[in-house]
Amino acid sequence: MEKQTTKRSSTGKTLTILGFVSIAILFLVYARYQDSELITPSSIDSIQRIALAFYLTLLMAFGAISFGLYQYHKHKVEEKEKGVLSIIALSTWSKKSKKIFVVTFIIYGIFFSLASGMLVYQPQVSFSQHYGAEIPSAFISPCCGQPGYMPKIIIYLTEHVGLQIIPINLVLQVTVTYLVGLNVAMALTAFSISKKRKGISSIGAATGLFIGCPTCAGSFLSLFIGTASGIALTIALIQLQTLFIAISIPILFVTPIIMAQKLRNPDGSCVIDR
Repeated sequence: MEKQTTKRSSTGKTLTILGFVSIAILFLVYARYQDSELITPSSIDSIQRIALAFYLTLLMAFGAISFGLYQYHKHKVEEKEKGVLSIIALSTWSKKSKKIFVVTFIIYGIFFSLASGMLVYQPQVSFSQHYGAEIPSAFISPCCGQPGYMPKIIIYLTEHVGLQIIPINLVLQVTVTYLVGLNVAMALTAFSISKKRKGISSIGAATGLFIGCPTCAGSFLSLFIGTASGIALTIALIQLQTLFIAISIPILFVTPIIMAQKLRNPDGSCVIDR
């Protein structure tokens, strides 16, 4: 049993690290194809195929990270050590916590798509008339832009609704949505325990419920500025939104650690006994 859990931990770490390293390399490699002076009509088809391979590799990296995190999470639950990571794992492993995580992941993912500009709704613009788009249709825009913002996937769902998938925002969405789901699941678990145990501060548990909206700042900013100032402003807002979200990630990492401290027994073990 010990060998099995050790193997699971090693596999989880390896897959998670491999997934993140693959994403970093993917972004660095594709940045080489963003020099517009090197793009020729004869090379467009090749770059289009590379762009498609980019997203296929990105999906495989997400799969490796997801399975790796699951394996590592399960290992931490089984070993029942006194570390912070084990406490985080134990407090989010129950069926109730998993349901909370999934619901939060879906709801926040939808909200993120709207706030980050991934899901586009322009009631005053007809995509077929303004952009000559076929409804419905989808295509990959392989070039040219800043590193991390290309290749883009453009999808026209209706005359006024579409999707604009930008690689860096997609990675941030998956990362932040996962962390928000983890924070909310852990915070609600800590709240339920704080009602039963006087020694656990509900203030520590509440921390996780107030950092679950890292996309709000950019959303409110876009409301104040407005959306009728042209494409340049839209791009600027998307990039500023990306900055807000990136800054929030360290907070989302630290908060579960703060809550885990509140779920510790005097001997360092978790108050949740699995």
